[in-house]
Amino acid sequence: MNAYKTYITIADPKQLVLSDLPFKAGQRVEVIILTDDNQRVTLAEELKKLFKEIQAIHADNPLNDEEIVAEIEAYRQGE
Repeated sequence: MNAYKTYITIADPKQLVLSDLPFKAGQRVEVIILTDDNQRVTLAEELKKLFKEIQAIHADNPLNDEEIVAEIEAYRQGE
């Protein structure tokens, strides 16, 4: 049995389109569909969302240089 592996992104959840396959017309193939539930992707999306929320908060209430230095010092001292 030969294997062919390809990756696609679902555009329409009602149909799956595979093109440019290396098979002959009439050739019987077995199709197995596996999802890539990559936790890293989910975590990265959540982190981006958090960064945007933090940036929005900062835009409404920006820190000055003295406050930034105080935050760094407090962090270094374990506060």
